[in-house]
Amino acid sequence: MSLVVAERVCLGFGKKAILEDVDVRIGEHDRIGLCGPNGAGKTTLLRLLAGEQSPDRGQLRTSKNLRIGYLPQDLAVAGGKGVLAFVLDSVPGRAALERALAVAQDQLAQGEPRDGDQAMALASKISQLHERLEHFATHYSEHEAMRILAGLGFVARDRDRDLSELSGGWKMRAVLAALLFQQPDLLLLDEPTNHLDLPSVAWFSAFLRRYPRAFMLISHDREFLNEQIDRVMSFEPEGLRQYAGNYEHYVRQRAEERIVLENKARNLARERDKASEFIERFRAQANKARAVQSRVKALERMEQVETFVDRKVMRFQFPPCERSGGEVVRIRGLRKCYGDHVVLSGIDVNVMRGERIGIIGVNGAGKTTLLRLIAKELSWDAGNIVFGSNVRMGYYAQHHASLLDPDRTVYQEVASQDPSAGQTRVRSLLGAFLFGGDDVDKPTRVLSGGERARVALARLLLAPGNLLLMDEPTNHLDLESSESLADALMGYDGTLMFVSHNRSFVRRLATRIWNVADTLVETYPGTLDEYMESARRGRDLAGQDVIAGDRTAESKRSGDQTRAPVRVERPAEREPVRSSVRAHEHGEHPRDTRAETRERKRLDAEQRNRKSQQLAPLRQRVTALERRIAELETHQKQRSLELADPSVYADGERRRELLDAYRNDAAELEALGSEWEAAQGELESLERN
Repeated sequence: MSLVVAERVCLGFGKKAILEDVDVRIGEHDRIGLCGPNGAGKTTLLRLLAGEQSPDRGQLRTSKNLRIGYLPQDLAVAGGKGVLAFVLDSVPGRAALERALAVAQDQLAQGEPRDGDQAMALASKISQLHERLEHFATHYSEHEAMRILAGLGFVARDRDRDLSELSGGWKMRAVLAALLFQQPDLLLLDEPTNHLDLPSVAWFSAFLRRYPRAFMLISHDREFLNEQIDRVMSFEPEGLRQYAGNYEHYVRQRAEERIVLENKARNLARERDKASEFIERFRAQANKARAVQSRVKALERMEQVETFVDRKVMRFQFPPCERSGGEVVRIRGLRKCYGDHVVLSGIDVNVMRGERIGIIGVNGAGKTTLLRLIAKELSWDAGNIVFGSNVRMGYYAQHHASLLDPDRTVYQEVASQDPSAGQTRVRSLLGAFLFGGDDVDKPTRVLSGGERARVALARLLLAPGNLLLMDEPTNHLDLESSESLADALMGYDGTLMFVSHNRSFVRRLATRIWNVADTLVETYPGTLDEYMESARRGRDLAGQDVIAGDRTAESKRSGDQTRAPVRVERPAEREPVRSSVRAHEHGEHPRDTRAETRERKRLDAEQRNRKSQQLAPLRQRVTALERRIAELETHQKQRSLELADPSVYADGERRRELLDAYRNDAAELEALGSEWEAAQGELESLERN
């Protein structure tokens, strides 16, 4: 059955056509990835399907009572409501039922109506409203809402926080949690991972893989797309095309199309040349007139084949950079606080020439703060950062694209980065970033988010330096532009440090991993996958599989509860912390004797064992509670189905039996939910310490 059907839909803004003769059909179990360059119309199509815009021409039909959930990139969320209440109240119909019940109960309490039959009718209405609300409680339980919020990174103390207190990224998470909780028939997700850290991306990926209904999503993360979708809709130069399979299948099919079209065009060109040659050769010969006319008609009927048209993608290379010293950055005893909140403490790390360091960790751990400290955008409270000889730094931050001068043109904004750069060099660079012709004279205020990000990257490329710091560089870039950036960074011959939640981007680039957690930095000389494999073999770090999005580990987990991210054990004394971090980075500390090294490892192992012994019974308790809650919710669902059966409801004894059992289990569920919340909070607290 089709949920949505769009036929020959057209939509434009002013004189610019965004969608032209678009045909879309979405089935009830479709898992669609919407691809294409920035500005092609992906977001416009989602807004159209969500009902936020109407087509200029064409037809858009939806199935009856279709429930659509839409997550835009930019959203405005009003305050005045706690996070958990916001999620619970997002289910359509619950608030109306609660209002109707309150009104009916007030009428009954005030003795209205006075007529006996009307009073009975009112009592029956109240009973029905209670049953419908109990249905909501069964299918949309507080436990399920808390589970989704926990998966997206919220902790127990966030449940009553007012939405107005949250940053834009956390508001987006709250809206996403509400959409997942509602379980709409069709989910429309526009860059849903943009504000998620790696653990949350992995949890969300696992949730979406189990989602039984239809969805369409836009994402610049190739790996995320490959995990989720079984169909691609792509905006190509020839229009909106559709391909079966995930993103890799789409790329392969698109490459095969190129070969088929080019071969067909080549063969037709050869036939056309032969026919034209015959016509020219025998045009003047009367005895060949019939044959010539036959060739002329055949030439007119010959099929016209358009050759494959490549989509424009930004392509650039970093220029060779000046060689720096072997040690690029040395950080010792670094500490940064915001009031009483300690973000980073006692950080001892080195950065060597040519390294590509991927910085990972949960949101709020201090990744961006660390990068801003190195970039000298922030001052530190203790310790120091020393740069090596001949280090020239370039910095791309998330907020830089929003700081472009709105009154400058694209050309002026990039040229201002290096006044000595000639016009030819600046224009050539802008051309590589898809700003050609009159585009370079556009004021930056009219640019889209993706275009502003490209301007900020072009500014950086004009003078990148030999130490490049990048904070979420793929945000606001389409998938092909993200991969083009990765290609360019692979050829960069300086030192790279970057924060990213894009797993394929981290996997492709990083030669060293820094995991920021619990105010410390754990370092590993290797790729993200090698780091994960080492963590699995060497330690009991439960949530690290989630950070890397490891699909093998995900498949072994029971339930959806995201386990804790990597935690760096903090020894009692400061100096061993530093030695431990340096040991990860350079091998054993040169001042450690073998006996000291063995003793330190023994103490670390004992501390891990003690923590594991504390965590094991708590995890078992949480698991047992979740198992019992799931069991009760199953029973409640079955009772609701029975109560909905008129024949069962007509049986007074059976109805009372079911209602009594329902109320008893509802009370137990409420108690278990509180117990689970307390146990989960205790577990999270212990895992953090």
